[in-house]
Amino acid sequence: MSQSFEALKKNSASELNKLTEALTKLDSSPKKQNGPDDRIWKPDVDKAGNGYAVIRFLPAPENEDVPFVRVWDHGFQGPTGQWYIEKSLTTVGQKDPVSEYNTMLWNSGIEANKDLVRKYKRRLSFYSNIYIVKDPTRPENEGKVFLYKYGKKIFEKLNDLMNPQFEDENPVNPFDLWAGADFKLKIRNVEGYRNYDKSEFDSPAPLSSDDSLLETVWKTEYPLNEFTVSENFKTYDELKTKLYRVLALGETSSQPVASAPQPQPEIAAPSIPTTSADEDVPLSSDSGDDDTMSFFQKLAE
Repeated sequence: MSQSFEALKKNSASELNKLTEALTKLDSSPKKQNGPDDRIWKPDVDKAGNGYAVIRFLPAPENEDVPFVRVWDHGFQGPTGQWYIEKSLTTVGQKDPVSEYNTMLWNSGIEANKDLVRKYKRRLSFYSNIYIVKDPTRPENEGKVFLYKYGKKIFEKLNDLMNPQFEDENPVNPFDLWAGADFKLKIRNVEGYRNYDKSEFDSPAPLSSDDSLLETVWKTEYPLNEFTVSENFKTYDELKTKLYRVLALGETSSQPVASAPQPQPEIAAPSIPTTSADEDVPLSSDSGDDDTMSFFQKLAE
C-alpha cells in the first residue's frame, strides 16, 4: 500500500513498534549483479585499517514496510581449489543444498565433519538505505542516498537503540527522519578484521528541519523488496551442481554421505573466526536452529 510523505511524518511515533514486530518476519535476497553495485556505499579505511564516517539510516522506501532486509550467503574454497560464493536459498525460505549438506555432516557425529560445517556455514548480512552525513575521504558522497551492507555487529547497535536495556534510556527508532539519530561509524583493524565496536549513535535529532528536503531524500531511496525476489537466485539444482563440483562429491544426482570428512587443502584447515568479522555469525550448525534465529526470537518476546 502506498504511503504519502505526510503519512510517514504523521506515523513517525508509531513506527518503532511496527518495526520491532517486523524483525521476526524477514525474508530477503541480494540482487543479481554482474559486478560492483554502484548503489552500495562502502566506507574507506587508511593503511592501518581505521576509518570514520557519519551516516543516517533511513525509513522504509515508498510502498515498503521494513527499512532493512536480511540476506544469507556462503563463501568457501573446496578441496578442488575452486570457490563456492553463492546466495543461500534459505534467504527466501527455500531449502538450500549447502544447508542440507551441512546438516548431514553435523549429524554424522564426526568432529572433523563439524569443523567442515563451521567452514561452510552461512554468513549473515543486512541491507538498508542510508544518507551520507559525512564522508571524509569522499566528500562528494555527502548529502546523497546509498544502500549500505552491514553485519550482525552493527545490527545489534540498531536493536540496542530500539530496545534499550536500562530504564533511564528511551527507545529510539534509528530509521526515523525526525526522531532518529546519526550513526558515527568508527572502524578499527582488530586481528585482521574490521571492528565496529567503537561506533555509536549521536543524540536523536531530525535529519533536517526542511520537510521538502526530507521528502526528496525519502523518494530517492532504493527499493529493498528486490532482495526478496526468488528469480534473483540460482535454482536448487544449479547450486547443488556447483557445490558437488567445488567439493568433488561425485555424481550430482545422489545425496552426499557424511561418514567421513572430505579431504581439504592445507590452507583451508582452520575454522573461520566469528568474533571479529562483522559479516560472520557464530553458528554451531547450518540447520536453521542457530544463534541468529534465537536473537530474533528474543526480540519478538
